[in-house]
Amino acid sequence: MGIWDVKPDGERLRWALEPFVGIGPLRFGMDPTQVAAALGQETADYSTTIPWGDTVTCQERFTGVGLMAYYADETRLAGATVDACLGPQVLVDGTALVGRAPSEMEQWLIDRAEAREPYSELFYMPGADPGSQTLGLVMCAQRAGDVVLTRPVFLSSEWIDDVYHRLPASEWATF
Repeated sequence: MGIWDVKPDGERLRWALEPFVGIGPLRFGMDPTQVAAALGQETADYSTTIPWGDTVTCQERFTGVGLMAYYADETRLAGATVDACLGPQVLVDGTALVGRAPSEMEQWLIDRAEAREPYSELFYMPGADPGSQTLGLVMCAQRAGDVVLTRPVFLSSEWIDDVYHRLPASEWATF
């Protein structure tokens, strides 16, 4: 596949989101070895350790799966980003979250928030990406040629309290 190619939905792995528990075969709290095994990989394609905030975050890229994993204190899975072009399709409440039009997904989050307690659901990142407190996600965007698609970031309950400062600044950069 080329750099701007987008894998059709029918060719993607299909994963379910369990808010604050995990996505697909991944569970928050897994160590890097467990994550690699759950993804059917021996190791990550890329790994680095970043001092960030009060903790050290380790990030690992699994290119073949289309996923970036983030670990709290280098040992516990606490966040994951699914690539909009190649990553698995993640579903919640029957709604596909990956590779969608950002405006559609923002409206879905707004509609979902209206059915919940006021001010307890929807939030926005400094770059205007919408997020859901109860789903533990931020709906970021990723460029795919002349199109922009959703690239969700999923977080553990320990990281949803200060989303912006839990992941490296590169995660919030516009693609």
